[in-house]
This record gives sequence, structure tokens and C-alpha cells, in this order.
Amino acid sequence: MDKQLKYKETDKMSDLICENYTLLQVMSRFGLSLGFGDKTVKEVCLLNEVDYHTFLAVVNFIDEGYLRMESTLDELSIPSLMNYLQQAHSYFLDFNLPVIRRKLIDAIDCSENDVSFLILKFYDGYVNEVRKHMEYEDKMVFKYVESLLKGEQSLNYSISIFAKKHNQIEAKLTELKNIIIKYYPSKPNNNLLNAALFDIYSCEKDLESHCKVEDYMFVPAILKIEKNLANNEN
Repeated sequence: MDKQLKYKETDKMSDLICENYTLLQVMSRFGLSLGFGDKTVKEVCLLNEVDYHTFLAVVNFIDEGYLRMESTLDELSIPSLMNYLQQAHSYFLDFNLPVIRRKLIDAIDCSENDVSFLILKFYDGYVNEVRKHMEYEDKMVFKYVESLLKGEQSLNYSISIFAKKHNQIEAKLTELKNIIIKYYPSKPNNNLLNAALFDIYSCEKDLESHCKVEDYMFVPAILKIEKNLANNEN
């Protein structure tokens, strides 16, 4: 692991979370729970059978961006990274996006005006797009990678096909935010709507980070596996 990376295996896990609370989501998606006392990152990961190289690669990537990623690719556990991505999909589809929808319903009156109806219709359409996007990855991309890990390379598919069509699914949330901010009629107390809007902002940032992990960590790592398999065949 690059010695210049911010977080290291010898750091206390509690210090990491206290310094950047957004990394709680990373912990959860790796299957790590709270209550780890003063244990280090490595100790917590080993106790939970999580590859600490991969965990550190992800938390450093999210904290610092995609600089210096090339030096960490060889240390990634692809099964661990895929599980992380799949857990993220479950979080968005089964928890985060449904919670935002419930907050929107509590905050707006769809019988009151056309803007309210438009907001929910737009949101439901967006969630459907996200679901298709993530289900494609779960059913097609990850299955393909599982075959690669067994040494089986497909003649009809490659990770480059996925990379070319991989779009930034958080972009449409900007349109939704603009509809709410610019056109929803003001009320004496907008606390509920403001809370929903805050969650939309957070979700947008989380989705952006998720897509970057796929683009700058997952895809390059799979390209290396494909290249190694091709070289071995030749």
C-alpha cells in the first residue's frame, strides 16, 4: 500500500470514522459493524474476514480521489470489491432511495398542484433507471467477472463494453433538485421538504462516489485480469 495514502492499516478504526463520518457507509458495505473499541483498521478487518488492502484502497480513494490508484490495483481483492459494490446497490435500491421517496410524499401534497405530481413522477422514473443500471451490473458484469476469476474468458463480452456504456447515474438528481428549489410553492414551514432535499444532495454525492469506484478502481483491475488471461493463453 502506498505509504503516502492518508489512512493506513495501523490507524485506529475509530479515528478514521471520527475524522470522516461519511466513511461509515464504506464500513457498512464491507460488512463492518460499530463497537470495535481501539482496534486498528487491520485488526477490525481481519476479525470480520474483510480484505484490509481493499478496504483501505476504497476509503483512501473516496477521501482523496482517484490519484495514485495504479499503485493499489495489484493489492485489491476483486471478490471483496465486488461484494462492496453489490452491498452499495442494495443500500441504494432497498433503503436510501425508498426512504427519500417516503420523505417526499410526507413533504408534498400531490393533490395540491401539478409540480407535486411532477416531482414524484420524475423521482420514480429516476429510481427505475437506477434499478436497471444496477441490476445490469449485478446480473451481467459481476457474473462475467466471477467467470474471469475462474480463468474463463468470454469471447462475447469484456469489461470495456461495460465501461463504454457506464453513465453517471447521479446526474438526473440535479434536475430534480432544480424542480424542487425553483418551482415548488413555498409554505410557512418547509422542514420536511428541506430534509428530503438534503437527503437528495447526500444521495447524489454518494452515487457519484460509487460510480467513480467502479470507473477508477473496479474497471482497471478487471482490465488487468483480462490482459493477464490473454497473455497466458498466448
